[in-house]
Amino acid sequence: MANNLTKNEITNLALEIIIKAVLLGVILFYAFSIIKPFIVLVLWGIIIAVTLSPLVTKLDKKLKSKRSLIITMFTLGLVASLLVPTYILSDSVIDSSQQLAHDLQEGTLVIPSPSENVKEWPLVGEKIYALWNGAANDLESTLIKLKPALTEYGKVIASSLGGALAGVLQFVVSLIIAAVILANSEGSIKVYHAISRRLVGEQGIEWAELSALTIRSVVQGVIGIAMIQAVLVFLGMVAVGVPLAWVWAFMVLFIAIIQVPVLLVTGPIIAYVFSYSDPTYATIFAVYAVVVSASDGFLKPIFLGRGINIPMLVILLGAIGGMMLFGILGLFVGAVGLALAYKLFMVWLEEENASSLV
Repeated sequence: MANNLTKNEITNLALEIIIKAVLLGVILFYAFSIIKPFIVLVLWGIIIAVTLSPLVTKLDKKLKSKRSLIITMFTLGLVASLLVPTYILSDSVIDSSQQLAHDLQEGTLVIPSPSENVKEWPLVGEKIYALWNGAANDLESTLIKLKPALTEYGKVIASSLGGALAGVLQFVVSLIIAAVILANSEGSIKVYHAISRRLVGEQGIEWAELSALTIRSVVQGVIGIAMIQAVLVFLGMVAVGVPLAWVWAFMVLFIAIIQVPVLLVTGPIIAYVFSYSDPTYATIFAVYAVVVSASDGFLKPIFLGRGINIPMLVILLGAIGGMMLFGILGLFVGAVGLALAYKLFMVWLEEENASSLV
């Protein structure tokens, strides 16, 4: 048929195709630019929905209630569990900051002298003891010397606190998105199956089910355990009065997601608690922190689903890369997204190898 076309007709057809392709590209780029700020929120909402879907279905069958009511109550409970501690923590930080500023202005802030045990800390013991002792004896002079460093650290802490609050709000928005998806789960599943069939053909449904299984496995076996450990460490530090407990808890969350031993964070904190706390309380906290740090060993068999094994390097790259791109939510979305891509790629690779051997 192409041989019957004249040169002008071929040129016109080519121009028409180019114009249509350019216009389509412009429309798609425009649409992507509009939804770009919400992509991570929607992805995290989808991940939450996929993870909670079996639980919601079981509750729906047991309680014989309306699915929408269960989803609403579940979402409100999760939102409250995020917002209430965040409000309490924020209020506590603000009050503590105001009190600290007032004590500094009035000159009533008293720094206790360090214990001699601080000198025995490896590598940094002598420097920390000298700095701490200087602050205890002459706080004003010490603050003047440290003013540039304190200013920089203050900016970092303020930025981190703002990022943490923004992350909590993003979680709340993602939970609402997840609730909407769960409320219309049947339609969402049909759309996902249709997209999967369109992308990979007849195996689309199998790939869709594998995707859901991988998401649940990573969230339950990696992120879920990391969040449990972070919360338990945070509660323990608050109980013994460790300053900036939320910062160390976030560090525990991060290194637990990338599958690094939590003792890298809790170990120095244990040593710090022994430097100022009563030996009995410090020993109890040390035992508690070690148990929490090692808890992933018995939590993983409980939470990890159906033997979906993802290499630690994939989780590490996904968590770090996601956080660099999207902030706190990227820590979770990146780990799950890269794990999903890895699993689907390995399944595709195995199918290709199997078909080549036939």
